[in-house]
Amino acid sequence: MAASSSSSLILIFGFVLFTAMRVEIQAQALQSLDYRDALAKSILFYEGMRSGKLPTSQRIKWRANSGMSDGRTANVNLTGGYYDSGDNVKFGFPMAFTITLLSWSVVEFEAELGRAAELDNARAAIRWGTDYLLSAFVPPSTLWVQVGDPNADHQCWERPEDMDTPRTCYQVNPSKPGSDVAGETAAALAAASIVFAATDSSYSQRLLATSKQIFAFADKYRGSYSDVLGGAVSPFYTSYSGYRDELLWGAAWIFRASSDKRYLDYISQHGDELGGPGSSYNTLSWDNKYAGVDVLLSKVKKIQNLPLTVRAYKSRADDFVCSAMPGRATITPGGLFYHGGSNNLQYVTSNAFLLITYGRYLAQAGQSVSCGGNNGFKPGQLISFAKQQVDYILGSNPRCMSYMVGFGTKFPQRVHHRASSLPSIRTQEEHISCSGGFNWLHSSNPNPNILIGAVIGGPDGSDNFSDNRDDFSQAEPSTYANSGLVGALAYFASTAAGNNLRGS
Repeated sequence: MAASSSSSLILIFGFVLFTAMRVEIQAQALQSLDYRDALAKSILFYEGMRSGKLPTSQRIKWRANSGMSDGRTANVNLTGGYYDSGDNVKFGFPMAFTITLLSWSVVEFEAELGRAAELDNARAAIRWGTDYLLSAFVPPSTLWVQVGDPNADHQCWERPEDMDTPRTCYQVNPSKPGSDVAGETAAALAAASIVFAATDSSYSQRLLATSKQIFAFADKYRGSYSDVLGGAVSPFYTSYSGYRDELLWGAAWIFRASSDKRYLDYISQHGDELGGPGSSYNTLSWDNKYAGVDVLLSKVKKIQNLPLTVRAYKSRADDFVCSAMPGRATITPGGLFYHGGSNNLQYVTSNAFLLITYGRYLAQAGQSVSCGGNNGFKPGQLISFAKQQVDYILGSNPRCMSYMVGFGTKFPQRVHHRASSLPSIRTQEEHISCSGGFNWLHSSNPNPNILIGAVIGGPDGSDNFSDNRDDFSQAEPSTYANSGLVGALAYFASTAAGNNLRGS
């Protein structure tokens, strides 16, 4: 038998077998899935991650003001923004990625979010981040990228309201370049500028103008921020993929926001140099943006009339799909996409978003995915697999457990999150010391405060989950794990409870 035919049969058999397995698991689920409820909670989660002075509209009441002196030692106002996960550091790199993906979710699913009455909440979550990112940039070439000494922070278990660890501020500049974090920040502001274009044009214009300034800085002074900041960010958020993907990502988003052909020309002229078109990747993450670039650029109108360098992104987007779908991707016995390492669900949520988005692009263009030979996928198959992944997170899995905190009747109780695991300052005003908090970290008691909507790291490659607060790889939430899920849930909430999948 020819190699291409064998490959095609393997992929088809893998997808059919996977689908049958998922149907059996879904039949065992303890609840029907309410996508609209999950969507509302996935956005509400961000209010539990806020830093700074909380607004009167704050809905998660067990949180209070924190980080109110952030930036003071550097004579800059760096209050606000988000804590990235279960600690109390504000890492600019994953924060910016979170805002980019949240913004993309609104760009693609604005109508769906509106029908679910969550559009205003999604915009508020984005603006909490963009306000901070705007304040972190000092033109023309200084970007504050982190607040808090992570090494000191990780030696403590404290509520953010009690922080007494050093709130050291870190920046990138011409002598200490950070094209990765700057490129991602440019992407975030450009994507957000689309979100606010119709409701706050002056704010939208400010976001886009600042995005272009930051991108110019990122491109002119090239380098990786983890190389120059060292232990301040490594190994916490090391840019393993380098900065080239963020330069493409930033340019692609500025083009999408502005239709300024100079940024498309930039991609065409520098694509090979910056790592694309080249190897494809089967995930989108805070570190590696190539799969996102591929899908985003595949939307460019009249792509066949553009230079070969840009046209090739459609082929790379197909490569992403072929690598991320059953047949080539690693799938757990229970049906979960498994990338491995800590916080696996961050890859599941971002992939679900990309598959839905690309599936809709393909359906609109009347195209399918080619994986070589006669092998490939129709748009509906992409969306169906994405739905199966979302359903797994929400409870259709071997443990019948929701991996979104507060959703359903069975969800993780011991989340690796300082503010959630410690008594709220609203109920216990006494200061909890750096070392004193470890009594709660190592406790087997459930968290006293429910971090509603948080998607945690999730089960291992065998679908095992221990609900152990000490196991950060499984029990820690993150802002970026939720960001892709928002768009996916908005889509499924609007498609007859996810049963009528558009894009087939």
